Amino acid sequence: MTEPTANALSRVAVTGGSSGLGAAVVRAVQKRGGTAVVLDRQKPADDGPFVEVDLSDPHAAEGALAAAEEQIGPLTGVVTAAGTDACGLITDVSLDDWVRVISVNLIGTAAIARAAVPRLERTHGRIVTVASTLGLRALSDATAYCASKFGVVGFSRALAVETAGRVGVTMLVPGGMQTAFFDGRPDQYKPGPDAVLNDPANVAETVVYALSQPPGVEIRELVVTPSVEPSWP
Repeated sequence: MTEPTANALSRVAVTGGSSGLGAAVVRAVQKRGGTAVVLDRQKPADDGPFVEVDLSDPHAAEGALAAAEEQIGPLTGVVTAAGTDACGLITDVSLDDWVRVISVNLIGTAAIARAAVPRLERTHGRIVTVASTLGLRALSDATAYCASKFGVVGFSRALAVETAGRVGVTMLVPGGMQTAFFDGRPDQYKPGPDAVLNDPANVAETVVYALSQPPGVEIRELVVTPSVEPSWP
């Protein structure tokens, strides 16, 4: 049975919600009176609904969303902010590390979406996938990341066509942000001291804007970058 149309901000699951953009989305949802459940390997710093999950295992997605609904009720929104990277020449990055990037960023996104679609159909909900400007532009020493995010772009566009009129699909394409995503990298793969990066809180505002659209209105793609982003267009 289909439930009455609900605000997609009512009950939102956020992968990668313990840090970075995901954590900013959680706060933005809560700010507007919604409830957000974090799906992540690490427990968030703030208390709140949390499901521990490693999305490098795609079979974990179904159970994670089921556990999320046990905590907060039927989902009305899903945001796939979980992501990882492995920088370096393709011959220098270990195969396991290279494959993990694809597993988390692309297959993890697809697995969560696959588990989310029937749930969001029942609530007339929405999903926001997180790609990257490097899903539209190639960069050396980033073959795994580019491959995964190019894949997210194609997947998101196909999903939007497949679920049109049943589930809202928005693809977010963010540029560089001030997050821990760059921590632990060799200096050559970190933003330089003069780099201008977006505050993830500002990017999260665009996510909740997409989730907040009235029935029948879709924001299919959002490109959000610093005004001097070097990887766009």
